[in-house]
Amino acid sequence: MDISKTLLVGLKADHFRHPLDLKATQALKQLPGLDILVRNLVSPIAEQFFYLENIASSVLVSDRQLPHLHKLLQEACRILDLESPQLYIRQHPVPNAYTFAMRGKQPFIVIHTALIELLTPSEIQAVIAHELGHLKCDHSVYLTLANLIALAASQLPMGAVLVQNFQSQILEWVRCAEFTCDRAALLVTQDAKVVASLLMKLSGGSPSLAPQLNLEAFLEQARSYDAISNSQIGEMLKQVRTSEMTHPVPVLRAREIDQWASSRDYQQLLHRGSIQYNSEANPKGGWRNW
Repeated sequence: MDISKTLLVGLKADHFRHPLDLKATQALKQLPGLDILVRNLVSPIAEQFFYLENIASSVLVSDRQLPHLHKLLQEACRILDLESPQLYIRQHPVPNAYTFAMRGKQPFIVIHTALIELLTPSEIQAVIAHELGHLKCDHSVYLTLANLIALAASQLPMGAVLVQNFQSQILEWVRCAEFTCDRAALLVTQDAKVVASLLMKLSGGSPSLAPQLNLEAFLEQARSYDAISNSQIGEMLKQVRTSEMTHPVPVLRAREIDQWASSRDYQQLLHRGSIQYNSEANPKGGWRNW
């Protein structure tokens, strides 16, 4: 990294949590027993399973293994005021990244090699920061539950019927949580164009096409997507299109992050940071007064 960035000392999840995430989380908290069930029964087993899977089938990033990626992780954690999880790189042809966002012994992030090949270093850091957002906001319980429900719906003949209504509520929460984690990506990169460019490449990028993509045209495309809601039929079609998705459509996410970057809330978060980090001035990770 070659620019100075503000470290968000004392940053709390609710400082940047998206209002839709907050509302959806409060709705799920009204369902008794979910938190205890997932934390105490499901998560410890899943955590150990994924740890063994990652160690066996992926490359663990460190200061001795892919140190440039390790540096991106460490800087992102410093900015978000978060302890560093493990970061794994996995050979996979589908561009993707994910985290097991549980506050346990082995929190981790996994990034597929196809995604690494598609992005610039700044965009890779945006991906890391997005996944750190899940950890920062303790999204673990409902992310785990969403995965279990999806598995039940796909594997059991009656599963889809039994969990359909509950699945819709969980998926709504997951989509809202993604907006929050995009904000975490912006807080780390401190450049809305980096996050929007990442989303654009996830929509229609490839290693050969990525350098040719036009970000301004993509943002105009996002505004066209908004315009569909001007008609009742258009809004209905959008809701049907997204109701079973785990992520909001990329153009909507780009529009959201572009707007939040211009908001007073975002600017105040940057201004309240009391320390600036300059990795070019001190490659070992320098700290100095703002």
